[in-house]
Amino acid sequence: MATISLDRVTKVFDGGAVAVREVSLTIIDGEFMVLVGPSGSGKSTVLRMVAGLEEATDGTIRIGERVVNDVAPRDRDIAMVFQSYALYPHMSVRDNMGFPLRIRRVRRRAVKERVAQAAQILGITELLDRRPRQLSGGQRQRVAMGRSIVREPQAFLMDEPLSNLDAKLRVEMRAYIAKLHQRLETTTLYVTHDQTEAMTMADRVAVMRDGGVEQADRPQAIYERPANVFVAGFIGSPAMNLVHSRIDAVNGALYAALGEHRLRLPDRPLRWPGLGRYVGKDVVLGVRPEGLSEGRASDPEASIEVEAALVEPLGAETILHFDAKATSARAEPILETEDGHAAHLTARLGGQTTIEAGERIALAVDVERLHFFDPETGAAIA
Repeated sequence: MATISLDRVTKVFDGGAVAVREVSLTIIDGEFMVLVGPSGSGKSTVLRMVAGLEEATDGTIRIGERVVNDVAPRDRDIAMVFQSYALYPHMSVRDNMGFPLRIRRVRRRAVKERVAQAAQILGITELLDRRPRQLSGGQRQRVAMGRSIVREPQAFLMDEPLSNLDAKLRVEMRAYIAKLHQRLETTTLYVTHDQTEAMTMADRVAVMRDGGVEQADRPQAIYERPANVFVAGFIGSPAMNLVHSRIDAVNGALYAALGEHRLRLPDRPLRWPGLGRYVGKDVVLGVRPEGLSEGRASDPEASIEVEAALVEPLGAETILHFDAKATSARAEPILETEDGHAAHLTARLGGQTTIEAGERIALAVDVERLHFFDPETGAAIA
């Protein structure tokens, strides 16, 4: 096992396209780090540079104490698990798993022992004599992982390994990989566009956009304290509600606009000390769907009344969609309107709600859980 560190790593492709911009990131020994972001954010390119499949244009990549910029992929002592299983169809599971060791001229007895041990860890001992075509998608992915495990590398690199699986298998394999990491404690760099994978599996998450890292922290910390508007809108399902707002002071109390409603913020000392600088100014207000609940708050100035536009019953919970008569602060509104700027918000309600589309409903706003961002820089107001 080893620490992986990137110091101001940049990748510029032929033609001048910048895929990665001065990324500095450290994955400590034994850590499970997930890179997450939309398509084109640079996350897979970072992984491929660590693997040696892409050459860094600038910056330094270390695995352990060794600078590996000029080290061949086969000599970096890492193992990759790809989106495609890349199993040899004519080989048995046993031979597929042992192949990386045989080409390294590992003794036959040692190969047999390590394959058997990896198969036991992965729960595929009974599959060793089958061919890949005889396996399910989840079983093939375990074999692909087993082929990496037998090498006993310093680090695992995983590039969207679950994207070819159906929803049920993805959930099962997510839990399986997390448990496997707890057992092996091998440094792991994992790439996905699926924020659920990132939040449930990672020790730390690095959110990427346009080739750079927007925020790297524990999953819950990113969820509760997003560094900027992009992270706030990207992490969370349904996404955080983001609207343009204004901060006003009345009789020593601060108020934030949410459409046609005014919300009284908690009395001083403020949860957001920096918000005082924005009195009389515009801000971006964020509230997560679970920050809105059915019914009126004890403080009438912490409630809003809305019309249900769409109700999605999901069993244990219900997602309510409504218009806030506010201007959306999201770069890409979920639902387009004629002007493309109206704010369509969501609330996460209990599964037993009886609200129907078209009805008026009162929602209590948890003002302690509001988020505020600078409208120009997008940075969180702390």
